[in-house]
Amino acid sequence: MSWINLTALWKIVVFGLLAGAGLPAIFALGLLALSKGSRTQAAGADSDVVVGGNPAGIAAAAVCFVIVLAAIAWGIYEVYKIGHPAAK
Repeated sequence: MSWINLTALWKIVVFGLLAGAGLPAIFALGLLALSKGSRTQAAGADSDVVVGGNPAGIAAAAVCFVIVLAAIAWGIYEVYKIGHPAAK
């Protein structure tokens, strides 16, 4: 007869870790994937301008960013569903 619901607490901790640390980690992996690969300096351009990149890195970054955007969209939908009675 504990007043702590361990099942609910476990679910909250896991979701908090996934959303709180997992999504930023996935975003960071996407940025890392963008930074890898061969890049060439544009002719006559400033030192900050780079052209090209690794197509596999770009694809991996796109997947990471789509996952993060989907999680954000899902969160916005859930908040909308809670506050809007017709969405239930």
